[in-house]
Amino acid sequence: MSTETINEMHRVLELQKSLNIKEGAPEINLRKDRLDRVIAMVNKYDKKIIETVNQDFGNRDSMMSAVTEVASVVGPMEHAKKNLKKWMRTEKRKAAIAPLGSALSLLGAKAEVRYQPKGVVGAISPWNFPMNLALAPLAGIIAAGNRVMHKPSELTPATSDLLKLMIEEYFDEAEMAVFVGDAEVGAAFSSLAFDHLIFTGGTSIAKHVMKAASENLVPLTLELGGKSPVVVGKDAKIKDTAQRVMQGKTMNAGQICLAPDYALVPEGKVDEFVKASVEVTSEMFPEMKDNDDFTSIINQRHYDRIQGYLEDAKEKGADIVEINPSNEDFSQQPHHKIPPTLVLNPSEDMKIMQEEIFGPVLPIKTYSDVSEPVEYINSKDRPLGLYYFGNDNTEKDYVVDNTTSGGVTVNDVISHIQMEDLPFGGVGPSGMGSYHGYDGFKEFSHAKAVYKQTKFNLMKLAGLVPPYKKKEEKAKTA
Repeated sequence: MSTETINEMHRVLELQKSLNIKEGAPEINLRKDRLDRVIAMVNKYDKKIIETVNQDFGNRDSMMSAVTEVASVVGPMEHAKKNLKKWMRTEKRKAAIAPLGSALSLLGAKAEVRYQPKGVVGAISPWNFPMNLALAPLAGIIAAGNRVMHKPSELTPATSDLLKLMIEEYFDEAEMAVFVGDAEVGAAFSSLAFDHLIFTGGTSIAKHVMKAASENLVPLTLELGGKSPVVVGKDAKIKDTAQRVMQGKTMNAGQICLAPDYALVPEGKVDEFVKASVEVTSEMFPEMKDNDDFTSIINQRHYDRIQGYLEDAKEKGADIVEINPSNEDFSQQPHHKIPPTLVLNPSEDMKIMQEEIFGPVLPIKTYSDVSEPVEYINSKDRPLGLYYFGNDNTEKDYVVDNTTSGGVTVNDVISHIQMEDLPFGGVGPSGMGSYHGYDGFKEFSHAKAVYKQTKFNLMKLAGLVPPYKKKEEKAKTA
């Protein structure tokens, strides 16, 4: 990495910070204008975005790219525009202090919270949804009135270059700037003295980002991932459940932070679940090798990593069910495609049960009583998502109430991330902080407490102003 790149990052950071102070919080019309520019930018380049993401992946489902990389960016911007006036309002609070309680308000005291921009927000985005995860968080960041510096993934270089081109066309560098480059650029970027930093990616890299940010005490939002479980309830409709689970597992070839990572299925229903999973997946993808609807693994390293998990599972006694309806030879292919694969009877010493899979592979464990999956989930790191299938409200509430995860979707997978009025984020190893909608606005704002004191000197009236000794003596002689 050249010294020129480092100097350029520092220059832009200082520029944005100084203008943040000089110009102050942007008015609502400027914030809406910036949101509109993101919308216009994405709509103008929609076809180019889909084409470029496909180029980086080797093969990327174009329909999914249209939804996730374009529509799912526009939606949050529109939601923020619609609600921005309400979000920006000063929030009135009760002026209360013991032992006077709310009597302070009657005496003219006022308490409120004012939301102001944090300043310059740094954003590091990943490769799996390279345009969405670069742009969608801007809804909260821009709505809160911040300026932005961005570092996209080096694993999707064509999309990163397109992002830079788009941003430079629609935004001045004082508002938003993009810095492309390798992991070394990312490391230097994460060490900058931002006013806030959001990182989306793997837990192992997040530890380095967090350490770098700690040198400047930069507050963080970390959106990570982990092993998101599926709990199949005892009264779940197995065919419908398999359809939803395999639809989520094959979306982007499982390269999703919220992808179902393993399934917990009642004893006696495993064969039915496996059979249904094979059927529904075969209906979606009767062929895969040259099927544009079936996404490639991003590169050789990740392809080898997933194949390594499968080899390790085979060696340690797992039963492998490869879903390959046309019996295609995946050893001969131009891209890195892996057919959807079920892993039965996985043991805890298998790598596939220890690492986030991030691929189209689903281990299946069994249980006899619903307390068992709850106990198992609680013995692991807290996941980004949890999925329960079934219609028994008592069982559902038991699972949801007795586990901790970033979010929950009932009778589907992944869908809670699409709800703009719900916070999205993880817990511990699956992340910290949350965004989307109003929660995103607050995440990227500084909540400033403002208190206006009553005209009466309450401290003096309460006898809390020196000299104390004379007051004590007067009280004794009275």
